Amino acid sequence: MRTNITVKIGISLAALILAVFGHMGAPFAAPLPAINLESMSLEDLMNIRVYAASRYEQKSSEAPSWVSIVTSDEIRKYGYRTFDDILKSVPGFYVSSDRNYSYVGVRGFGRPGDYNTRVLLLVDGHRINDTVYDMAAIGTDFIVDVDLIDRVEIIRGPSSSLYGSNAFLGVINVVTRRGKNVGGVEASADAGSFETYRGRLTYGKTHGSGLDLIASGTLYSSRGDDLFFPEFNDPATNSGVAAGRDGDRFGNAFASLSWKDLTLQAAYLDRKKDIPTASFDTVFNNPRNRTEDKRYYADLKFEGKAGEKTDLMARIFYDWYWYEGHYIYEDATVSPTPPFLYDFQDQTTNVWWGGEVKLLRTLFESHRVTAGTEIRKNVHRRQKNIIADPFELIMDIDKSDTVWALYLQDEWALGKGLLLNVGVRHDHYDTFGGTTNPRIALIYSPLAHTSVKLLYGQAFRAPNAFELYYEGGGNRANPDLKPETIRTYEAVLEQGVGERIRLVADVFHYKITNLISQVTDPTDNALVFNNIGRMKAKGIELAAEGNWLNGYSGRASFTIQRAEKDTGERLTNSPSSLAKLNVVVPVWSDKLFTAVELQYIADRKTPKGGTSNSAGVVNLTLLARNLVRGLEISGSVYNLLDKAYGAPGSEEHVQSVIPQDGRSFRVKVTASF
Repeated sequence: MRTNITVKIGISLAALILAVFGHMGAPFAAPLPAINLESMSLEDLMNIRVYAASRYEQKSSEAPSWVSIVTSDEIRKYGYRTFDDILKSVPGFYVSSDRNYSYVGVRGFGRPGDYNTRVLLLVDGHRINDTVYDMAAIGTDFIVDVDLIDRVEIIRGPSSSLYGSNAFLGVINVVTRRGKNVGGVEASADAGSFETYRGRLTYGKTHGSGLDLIASGTLYSSRGDDLFFPEFNDPATNSGVAAGRDGDRFGNAFASLSWKDLTLQAAYLDRKKDIPTASFDTVFNNPRNRTEDKRYYADLKFEGKAGEKTDLMARIFYDWYWYEGHYIYEDATVSPTPPFLYDFQDQTTNVWWGGEVKLLRTLFESHRVTAGTEIRKNVHRRQKNIIADPFELIMDIDKSDTVWALYLQDEWALGKGLLLNVGVRHDHYDTFGGTTNPRIALIYSPLAHTSVKLLYGQAFRAPNAFELYYEGGGNRANPDLKPETIRTYEAVLEQGVGERIRLVADVFHYKITNLISQVTDPTDNALVFNNIGRMKAKGIELAAEGNWLNGYSGRASFTIQRAEKDTGERLTNSPSSLAKLNVVVPVWSDKLFTAVELQYIADRKTPKGGTSNSAGVVNLTLLARNLVRGLEISGSVYNLLDKAYGAPGSEEHVQSVIPQDGRSFRVKVTASF
């Protein structure tokens, strides 16, 4: 009954908005064109069109955030293999791997083992974070092949005023290529270190009727590195070497069909990852320790006109996510010898569907008003634990609930070069009730190539099903958790210099309350999630980017930050500084390029009291295109200097520091027909 009432509320609100704003009319404007940084002037750089910052197309200099963009051209030239490679290059972002999943940190906040719950990940506006772990999958478990990305929009700061939960520290929107960008058949194959192979086949084309189609499939396999862990350096545990236990395999598929104002999109992923670290006290160097992730979604979207000055977007979607972890334990009490090994299986089935309606209308020539409503029904949030043989059911919990939201944003031109952007959103959860979150931005452009932004935003992260309901194995549920809240104050200066250079300076300060942390309850020694944490952070981010007509381009950034608990104690996995430099040098006209990438990250405190070492990593890529028509060849060396470094391990690891990849290489060939 409660769900039916919520659905009716959402439908009624959508109908009311339609009645207020107008009727159906002319077709909607064409999607944003592909971005080619090579030919961009300073004015072009300052006025790149972005979507995700306000949920409509606008100049990046007028967006209520500092927005970074990584294009498909940069992805190819720098040899990015996975989505986390892309994020590593973004100012203020850092990525860690525990040899199973990849984790992103933003502005000094990156809790070890957190499943990227405080960053909202979108593909063409479709939410990718699941509804059990709130996980934003950014490694080889990212659902789209990076070769299908047209550009990535990175929106810093809280955006719950538009997107609700998880838009806590930032929003990342992946814009995919269209069929017209492919123009036929595209085949790609690459091979690299650790017996790594990948193949992709893509078809894309726009037909005379206006039908645009892209369809693609990818297969990937890697044996992985042989890893040494000194914590297991004993003859009984293979002298600490996990040999052939870092394997990774996945297949994914993507398709998008657009006709006039309608777009139907679907994606699928099946990924298996071996676990070499013996996390959760499992048997070291056992080949059966692994995780498997499967996910798919289907999204039908209408984007058109609802009157002369009103744009309408309406979508419905269906998502499914399935996870299974195999964790091998030893029971020395069971005969015969050698000790009996049993398979503890952690299983999740996650199903949700929903829809949204958004309208954008220009009022009085000075107001651009956005209004919208969303609803999401979490049909299944099932978490299950079993021991496979002999069979034992440990936990089986399945929860369903509903989330609905209303949001409103007004961009008001107060005068020449002065914009006021104000937004607010109310979300209602069956689990804890409602929460309302605002954002306000004052944007002033006194000169053609100058933009000053004063920003304030509040955001929340709802407790997820894993934190609310997971129990067993020493864990206890806490269904009374409240959402986390962040308040951010920020000042941004975007300044053009000369003809082709853009500078950015960003000063930020934020506070988080009701931080959800897993602690040990002294009354029964059970692990439980509680709202016990408060923390704060401040920092300065500096960045520069430029390109020249002769093919040279580059970008550089430097970040100084401090993130700490309310006691003044430094946060774990929080580097005090980051530095990045990217340079593309044309070797021969527009046919041969060399790209160099330098990334520095300062030392980080680990949960076990240690410290990971600071590290400077150099990546080098050589790209040749159209030496033979339709053929592109690249070769990359990653961690060129073979720098040994690691990332903080989370609580489930014996290791204080998890080693990251040493020197590796990849050769890639792409042919277009």
